[in-house]
Amino acid sequence: MSAPASRPSRTVEPVPQDRIVAPAADRPGAEAPAAAPTGRVARIRATVLAYLGLTKTRIIEQLLVVTVPAMFLAQRGIPSLWLIVATLVGGAMAAAAAHALNCVVDADIDKKMQRTARRPLARGQVPTRNALVFGLVLAAASSVWLGFTTNWLAAALSLAAIAFYVLVYTLVLKRRTAQNIVWGGAAGCMPVVIGWAAVTGTVEWPALVMFGVIFFWTPPHFWALAMRYREDYAAAGVPMLPVVAPAPAVSVRIVVYSWVMVAWSLLLLPVTSWVYLAVALLGGAYFVFRAHRLHAQVRAGGEVSPMPLFHLSNIYLCVLFAAIAVDAALGLPVLF
Repeated sequence: MSAPASRPSRTVEPVPQDRIVAPAADRPGAEAPAAAPTGRVARIRATVLAYLGLTKTRIIEQLLVVTVPAMFLAQRGIPSLWLIVATLVGGAMAAAAAHALNCVVDADIDKKMQRTARRPLARGQVPTRNALVFGLVLAAASSVWLGFTTNWLAAALSLAAIAFYVLVYTLVLKRRTAQNIVWGGAAGCMPVVIGWAAVTGTVEWPALVMFGVIFFWTPPHFWALAMRYREDYAAAGVPMLPVVAPAPAVSVRIVVYSWVMVAWSLLLLPVTSWVYLAVALLGGAYFVFRAHRLHAQVRAGGEVSPMPLFHLSNIYLCVLFAAIAVDAALGLPVLF
C-alpha cells in the first residue's frame, strides 16, 4: 500500500492546541538554563552528558529492542552472545552518529521548539564543529566495527541508514513535506535488517516484513506526538502533518496506518508459531481500538489526548518484537 498523499491546508481549522491535552509529565515547560558547572569533575561530567544528549539515547534503546528479536528469528534460535553484543554495539554507534548529525542540521529549529530546546546544541553546550566531527567519527567507527565483528553487508546497511536519515530525511524531507516522517521513517526500520544480515549475511523476506511493520508503525507513533506538539512544529516551520492538515484528516490516517500495520504484522505467520499469533492479534486489536478512540475524540470536538496512543505505540512495538524473540527461542512449530 502506498503512503497517502498529503493534502494542502484547508479552511477547516485543526483541533486548537488548547483542546489537545497531555499528562502533566508530557507538558513542556520553560526551564531556566542550567548554571555553568564549576570544578574539573563537574565540567567533565557536564561535557560527557552533553555529548550523550546528542545521541538521543532513549531512541537508541528502542532501536536496539527490535534488533535482537530480528537476530533470533534469523537464527531460528538464540545467536551467539558475542554476535548479539557486537551487533548491538555497532548499531548503537550508528544510531548515535545519525542522531548527532541530525542535531547539527536541526540546531536552528531545536531552539524554537520547547520539546527540543534543551538539546545540547540548542543550549550551546557543544560547539557545532565538535558535534559534526563526533557524528562523523561515530558513523565511520560503527561501520568498521560491524564490518570486522559481523559482516560487511551489515556494515553497509548501517552506513546506508545513517546517510538516509541525515541526507534524505533531515536535509530534504523534514522541512519540505508533510510526508516527511512516512518516508524518512524508513531509516528507523533498518535495525531489523541489519540484525538479520549480521546473523545470515543476507537479507531475506522475513526481515523485510519486520521492516514493514516498523514502517507502518512510525506514522501513528509520530503523528500522535506531533498532534500534541503541533504549535512547536508550526513555530519552527516544520510541516508535520498535524500542522498542515485538519486534525480529523490526521486521525483518519493514524487509523488507516494502524490497520495496515496490524495486517502487515500477520505476514510473519509462516515463520512463527501460535505465541506470536496471539500477541500480534491481541496487541494489534488493542492498538487499533485506541487509534479509533483517538479519532472519535477528534470528531467529537472535545479534548483530544494523543499522548496515550504515543506511549502505547512504544509498548506495542516492544511487546510484538519480544514475542518474535520468544517464539524463535522456544523453537515451536511454525503455523504454515
